[in-house]
Amino acid sequence: MSDAQQITLIVDGEETKVTTGTTGAELFFERRDVVVARVNGELKDLDQELPEGADVEGVTIDSPDGLNVLRHSTAHVMAQAVQQLRPDAKLGIGPYITDGFYFDFDVAEPFTPEDLKTLEKMMLKIINQNQKFVRRVVSEDEAREAMKNEPYKLELLGKKNDADAVDAGEGVSVEVGAGDITIYDNVDRKSGESVWCDLCRGPHLPNTKLISNAFALTRSSAAYWLGNQKNQQLQRIYGTAWPTKDALKAYQERIAEAERRDHRKLGAELDLFSFPDELGSGLPVFHPKGGIIRKEMEDYSRRRHVEAGYEFVYTPHITKGHLYEVSGHLDWYKDGMFPAMHVDAELNEDGTVRKPGQDYYLKPMNCPMHNLIFRSRGRSYRELPLRLFEFGSVYRYEKSGVVHGLTRVRGMTQDDAHIYCTREQMKDELTSTLKFVLDLLKDYGLDDFYLELSTKDPEKYVGDDATWEEATRTLAEVAQESGLELVPDPGGAAFYGPKISVQAKDALGRTWQMSTIQLDFNLPERFELEFQAADGTRQRPVMIHRALFGSVERFMGVLTEHYAGAFPAWLAPVQVVGIPVAEAFNEYMFDVVDQLKAAGIRAEVDISSDRFPKKIRTASKDKIPFVLIAGGEDAEAGAVSFRFRDGSQDNGVPVAEAVQRISDAVRNRTS
Repeated sequence: MSDAQQITLIVDGEETKVTTGTTGAELFFERRDVVVARVNGELKDLDQELPEGADVEGVTIDSPDGLNVLRHSTAHVMAQAVQQLRPDAKLGIGPYITDGFYFDFDVAEPFTPEDLKTLEKMMLKIINQNQKFVRRVVSEDEAREAMKNEPYKLELLGKKNDADAVDAGEGVSVEVGAGDITIYDNVDRKSGESVWCDLCRGPHLPNTKLISNAFALTRSSAAYWLGNQKNQQLQRIYGTAWPTKDALKAYQERIAEAERRDHRKLGAELDLFSFPDELGSGLPVFHPKGGIIRKEMEDYSRRRHVEAGYEFVYTPHITKGHLYEVSGHLDWYKDGMFPAMHVDAELNEDGTVRKPGQDYYLKPMNCPMHNLIFRSRGRSYRELPLRLFEFGSVYRYEKSGVVHGLTRVRGMTQDDAHIYCTREQMKDELTSTLKFVLDLLKDYGLDDFYLELSTKDPEKYVGDDATWEEATRTLAEVAQESGLELVPDPGGAAFYGPKISVQAKDALGRTWQMSTIQLDFNLPERFELEFQAADGTRQRPVMIHRALFGSVERFMGVLTEHYAGAFPAWLAPVQVVGIPVAEAFNEYMFDVVDQLKAAGIRAEVDISSDRFPKKIRTASKDKIPFVLIAGGEDAEAGAVSFRFRDGSQDNGVPVAEAVQRISDAVRNRTS
């Protein structure tokens, strides 16, 4: 073989000689788990030729990129099956998403659960035909001819050169964007003919057989074209796909467990909170048991804030609109605010305005009011850092479609702190704030974290670039010095400054955004905040925004699911239930419970008419941390028997020891 017939590649970090025209499929022929190639940083189909000098890496089906390709390919198979079942169906968009995929269709009738079962069988038949996914580069005219019966695809072709439309549209980038226009054909292996095609940027699996039977269609729903409520309403089918049947089953078990842990379901079962229609969407009420959990969360947080040098403030729920003109919220955040209440107008008898009224708004943020507290008198550098803290009620106009239980509400209580410090104090204050946040989250039972750094949105910010760069650099340094993984979030910052957000994983491995720490040089400027420095000059403070829970409501929803309703003893509404073996031992058990109450424990005796086994089952269903049982031998010995949540028991424990054990568990916040 001559040198002219060879090219050099860097394959998985090693220099390799191959024949000119070699494809990814030929290069990775012996690696059956490789489904796509990363060529010079871009994912490419395995049947594409590899260029001279390319840096090539095999992407396996179980890697994040491989899973995305698997799921997008499965979405194509689903769409093919849909158009077989309903030939009149018009194709929307079908991207991969976290753990799965979806595809939108314009159909005369919504899909039923029976339709999804039928589609799964049709998909399996297509998969077993081992159709090839074949990429075809086409001109715009050729694409329009191929998609002439697909009006939504034709609309996307019209958006190809509109970068803003591609970025803004929901999933548009999987169809069109920079570079070639491509169509993917599903090709029958026997005839070599295309049996179905779609406008798509790819890449895809080499063939349908690689999908195997490790997929499932999960649900259908209505969805607006490109996510815009002004557009046509389509029908969306969701699905999931995995490399193996075992991986699919494990995912389905996680989903089933998540459904069992759904805080809305547990909130009703455990009588914690509810969402009355009479109040409106996103406005929960807390029942007495839920109120106990919330009070314990808040009380512990207050104690920790006092220890950390925070001072408590309180601010009203509404304010004149001018405050949010100064802060910039009416310019940048108005869509997230409830409409103004126009009040205080005075009219003459003839209806003309004698005194104009004013717009008042429900507050969406506490920070402008805290700035007024700082500005209420002269401040000295000796007072800094000044840490203001409030459990402040705020109201945000979330669209009804995104309101979800306690985790996405319209009325919430933020554990909101604003720290005012000098530039010299800034980094140390950020470092101590992050440590305070992480330590407190650990006390509530969360301990698996990473950090996200949200940087400036070029289209939505106030202040100058140099200030943003300094703020971003400082936050990045603090985050990196924490030792936690730092993930970039480009463009995700609030309009007034960059932020670090603490991402926490729950018991199911799901990630929740918890605390946020935002660095802000801009609001002190807008509010003209000043302090007298040591040299007598007037200087601007740096402002740090910090919400620890995010909101009390959301945090309680997360904890409810994290613990599956089985809260640790210190948070549990009822910490101990005493169950006498027979009525004759009621008084003895009341005496035990009185001793627990005297020690500050929330305890009660079950003296219902239920039989003893039913009382045990009820305590288990209510997820009581400690069940104490007493019969004749216990009463004679001055003891009780423990029954724990896992069904295990510890018999004959002296009452004083039992009280001490329970008190220690509560005091130490044992999970």
